[in-house]
Amino acid sequence: MNKTLVVVPTYNERENLPPLCKRLLALPTPVDLLVVDDNSPDGTGKLADEWAARHPSIHVLHRQEKGGLGRAYIAGFKWALEHGYEFVFELDGDLSHNPDDIPMFLEAAKEADLVLGSRYLNGIRIINWPLSRLMLSKGAAKYVQIVTGMPFTDPTGGYKCFRRRALEAIDLEAVHSNGYSFQIEMTHKLWRQGMRITEVPIIFTDRFQGHSKMSGHIIREAFFMVWRLLIQNKFRRRPLVLPPAAGKVKPAPTVPGG
Repeated sequence: MNKTLVVVPTYNERENLPPLCKRLLALPTPVDLLVVDDNSPDGTGKLADEWAARHPSIHVLHRQEKGGLGRAYIAGFKWALEHGYEFVFELDGDLSHNPDDIPMFLEAAKEADLVLGSRYLNGIRIINWPLSRLMLSKGAAKYVQIVTGMPFTDPTGGYKCFRRRALEAIDLEAVHSNGYSFQIEMTHKLWRQGMRITEVPIIFTDRFQGHSKMSGHIIREAFFMVWRLLIQNKFRRRPLVLPPAAGKVKPAPTVPGG
């Protein structure tokens, strides 16, 4: 068993799953893959089982209904902790996140408890988004920064690497959010505990196959979530305690062409 697990929630990702599996299997750094499928009508779960039967590093967790991104990740995190993984990734199943960046995340994780992949660190790195979507995302990031005090450039991003101790520090049963708000909540829970968090620059390519899962409900949930997080942090816009190595975590090198 490898010490790194990549958790990929899927719902109707049959076209994207094979190329994603191939790219993860070809990485120079060995990783395991956990596909968390929400009973996809297009047969994504069955296809994942076929890949798992051929490759010992691929695993599948079947859920009976579509419960949302956050619920799928929580199920995957619990599975990762039960099976002893040290590094646990969030990765979209639509190929918008580049698996080739995983070694860069792991290098940064040597000095951090959580590594965030940022689309906005030292510039904007997004391909195939309309201007309206970009403005919504950038506005959401600034809104989160202003309300919560978190200094991160991309708090709603979904490409992350958690160390085991970070996931163990969160009461996963108490996390009920989905979508953007799930990403914000997970990061905030660690940030306010003084965990070491750093960002690395990534290039985000919007999906070419399938359809986006974005909805008005996801946006509204994120809008109100930040205020709940501020209340939970007793209206502090700073961590309750300082990170154990504050200021000593070095950012990973900039990606080529960045």
